[in-house]
Amino acid sequence: MDLKLIRAGLKDGERLWKMQVEAFSDMYNKYHDTNTSPAAEPLSKIIERLKQPFTYYYFIQVDNDIVGAVRVIDDKKSDRAKKISPIFVMPPYRRKGIALKAIRKAEDIHGNSNWELETVLQETGSCRLYEKAGYRQTGKITVINDKMTLVLYKKD
Repeated sequence: MDLKLIRAGLKDGERLWKMQVEAFSDMYNKYHDTNTSPAAEPLSKIIERLKQPFTYYYFIQVDNDIVGAVRVIDDKKSDRAKKISPIFVMPPYRRKGIALKAIRKAEDIHGNSNWELETVLQETGSCRLYEKAGYRQTGKITVINDKMTLVLYKKD
């Protein structure tokens, strides 16, 4: 599998947004987390982030297909953790190791240490993915509603 991360720009905002809404819609329907779900974000939020000097959006390309995206928050300061928020792979391409390879590519680009991310505790597949990538739960949790809890992961 030939996987590449391709930097997205302002012109890609609408495409990123449409992909993100589709990728997270099942989870949104499951948890009804209007305040935190990427599926509920307006296009303007993606555009705002694309303008941030510390935000890096990448399309995940496998062979010649765009199969997902990842946002890296990296202000290039050694005392601040880099963040993945969000990462997603479109439904037909899931469970093929793509997300793990994309995380590793992002770490190759931005440095292999001092990372963090949040994920849904109830999504055991996501938790396994991050643990396989070397991330560990910190013990910090945020209850979103009676169905969903976010858990913080770090990688030193």
